[in-house]
Amino acid sequence: MTDDEFHLTPLDVRTQQFEKALRGYDTAGVEEFRERVAAELERLIRENAVLEEQVKNFRDQLKTFREREKALSDALVVAQKLRDDVQQSADREAKVVLREARGQAENIIKEARIAEEAVHRDIGAGHKQLAGYLASFRVLLERNLAELEAVESRERDDEPLEFQFPPSGQ
Repeated sequence: MTDDEFHLTPLDVRTQQFEKALRGYDTAGVEEFRERVAAELERLIRENAVLEEQVKNFRDQLKTFREREKALSDALVVAQKLRDDVQQSADREAKVVLREARGQAENIIKEARIAEEAVHRDIGAGHKQLAGYLASFRVLLERNLAELEAVESRERDDEPLEFQFPPSGQ
């Protein structure tokens, strides 16, 4: 008989009958032993039931832990992918911002150069205006000086003074 075909229970031990033989075993001793074997079987069956329940609980916990581990692993993969996506997005954004900043910087430099050229032109025009004003002022001063010299010369010669006003607008 294999273990699958033969299952001994405490009741089997307690109800087992033995034939009486002339020179057989002590009946009281056999009964006492049968009772002890049945009690031990009951204890082992209870212990086995407790252990099987614990094994079932441990298997359930193991299943739960494996599901959690898979969920954590999946979450970790998703988090790593998200981190990579965010990093790539940030890199692209940084390149766009840098490119725009360079374009703006080039425009600012270009506008500054144009403004600098305009200032140089204005300065040149101011120098020309100043030179023209100084030349006109010099002519005016020289004319006035010539008239003063003429007046002084007449005064020396005792000629009557005739003062001539310069024409208006000069």
